Amino acid sequence: MHENFFHIIKVYYEDTDSGGVVYYANYLKYLERARTEALFSIGYSNKKIKDQFNSLIIVKSCNIEYKKPAHLEDELKIRSFVKSITKTSFFMNQIITKGDDTIVEAQVHLVFVNRESKPVKIPDEIYSKFKPYFCDTIKT
Repeated sequence: MHENFFHIIKVYYEDTDSGGVVYYANYLKYLERARTEALFSIGYSNKKIKDQFNSLIIVKSCNIEYKKPAHLEDELKIRSFVKSITKTSFFMNQIITKGDDTIVEAQVHLVFVNRESKPVKIPDEIYSKFKPYFCDTIKT
C-alpha cells in the first residue's frame, strides 16, 4: 500500500471570481503548492534540488478534471501520490476534496531536467525518499 501526501488549502477572495467561485486556473496553483509541500516533507525543495543536483522538476503535462466548484473560504484537502515512475520522470495523481466531495482530479507528469532542459536521472537520494509514496506500478 502506498502512502499519500496531504495538504490543506483555504480559498481566499483573490482565488475567486465575482460570484465567489474558484477560478479554474487557481486549481493548478493549489496542485503546485501541494507538490512543493510534498517535497518539503521528504527534506527537499525546488531550490535545494536545483543547487544540490543541478536539476529542476518540470511539468511535462497535466490532465485535470473539474467535477464540482469550490467557493470563497472553503477548506480544500489535496491528496497526492506517485502513480508510476521511470528513470527520469514520474506521474503524480492529485485529488482535491471539499469535505467528502471530490472536486478535482489531476494526473501530472513531472520530469527531472538539467539546466539545458534535457531529461536526467532522478537522483537516488530523492528516489529512495519518494519510494513509500509510489503506487505499485514502477516503469523502467
